[in-house]
Amino acid sequence: MGASWKVLQLADSGFPTGGFAHSAGLEAAVQQGEVRGATELRRFVRELLWQAGHGALPLLSAAHREPTSLPALDARANAFLTSHVANRASRTQGRAFLDTCARIFPTPVAPLREAARADKLCFHHAPVFGAVLRALEVALPDAQALFLSLTLRGTLSAAVRLGIVGTHESHQLQHQATPLLDAVLEQCAALDVDALAQPSPLLDLLGSTHDRLYSRLFLS
Repeated sequence: MGASWKVLQLADSGFPTGGFAHSAGLEAAVQQGEVRGATELRRFVRELLWQAGHGALPLLSAAHREPTSLPALDARANAFLTSHVANRASRTQGRAFLDTCARIFPTPVAPLREAARADKLCFHHAPVFGAVLRALEVALPDAQALFLSLTLRGTLSAAVRLGIVGTHESHQLQHQATPLLDAVLEQCAALDVDALAQPSPLLDLLGSTHDRLYSRLFLS
């Protein structure tokens, strides 16, 4: 039962990992005119979740199954994320997640952080997330579901702050995305790192323009 409480704690919007500083490319998509309201936001969320399923879950799953492979998986993530914005965001989020968990759960996670520092990792988010959840004794299916849920929630929160939808509508969209989350999990949960893929390159292209936006609320 302890692992279930940990999942709830990690899912809490107050858990201080800094994830809400990122929009997963949504801010750039809005300023480029690709997302103007709820209809386009649904499309963006659908593409983003499939992107996470094919481009992040394999790394997360591999690190959860074999935490000692974290250095190799971190290097794989660094090579895979060719967009400098996405690469930087992944490193920033991964480091923040690991540091926060090491402070809050020092006994299981602090040794992982020290090993990662000694290996001079880039701290990419997906493999770090998998290794940390394994250290916290959270089952792999729960870790995968949590990652996708946080991806969705973070983007919808950004949509609210960007004025695309209101708070209630964002939660309606989150609820309506349940079948999509199930579909992504069903198709992507068992993928290994050799299946890493970029199913929506347009999201990557839009996100890569983030540093050139005239004004920015988010880091990515």
